[in-house]
Amino acid sequence: MTATGLPRWLFVPAALGLLFVVVPLVAMLLTVDWTTFPSLVTSPASLDALALSLRTSAAATALCLVLGVPLAVVLARSPFRWISVIRGFVLLPLVLPPVVGGIALLYTFGRRGLIGEHLHALGVQIAFTTTAVVLAQTFVALPFLVTSLEGALRSAGSRYEDVAATLGARPTTVFRRITLPLVLPGLVSGSVLAFARALGEFGATLTFAGSLQGVTRTLPLEIYLQRETDPDAAVALSLVLILVAVVIVVAVYSRRKERPL
Repeated sequence: MTATGLPRWLFVPAALGLLFVVVPLVAMLLTVDWTTFPSLVTSPASLDALALSLRTSAAATALCLVLGVPLAVVLARSPFRWISVIRGFVLLPLVLPPVVGGIALLYTFGRRGLIGEHLHALGVQIAFTTTAVVLAQTFVALPFLVTSLEGALRSAGSRYEDVAATLGARPTTVFRRITLPLVLPGLVSGSVLAFARALGEFGATLTFAGSLQGVTRTLPLEIYLQRETDPDAAVALSLVLILVAVVIVVAVYSRRKERPL
């Protein structure tokens, strides 16, 4: 046993796991030509893709908040018998290949989709537009917000809400003044993780939105295209995406350590 109380042998597979993640990133760093790096990441196509990714990821995160907060509260607090089945459907995008999600969205909001054909009759097109990018990102990112917030709600318990209700507070007042402030750290963590997942989305976006520069070609799609024509640019853009992801993940988990849920 070590001073931390952990068996010594645990550090061997732990180190191997760390190396399995870190070594490929180091290998990619070693291939970068730093003299051309600034020009590669500031080309018009790269800047368009980065700007589009940031805009759509922010929009997708906002949509996740609008849909995910009520959904997480219902999952955590509702006594419905079939709530576990509902939770299973909500978490389904976590295990589905993103391309399957993109196909599902296409058959829902496409020109001949379940909802899309009615929207098309009204002159509204969603598939292969920037809106499609936001919907694809929301589809894959929503479970991250819901699971984070639901976990925070279950950890916090409902005793404060019960007391407020006993004192005569209306349900909406309890939700606004008690529930949301109580789980604010979990809400922030879930929102940041949803943003990170949306920023890295590829499969569902490509299937449902296509790849049109300035309209639907996000940074992951630009990296994929550059990999075929300019590998150095693909590596440079990948490092930009990794840097953003590292900052987000470190910010989230350092906050969780400071304020455990």
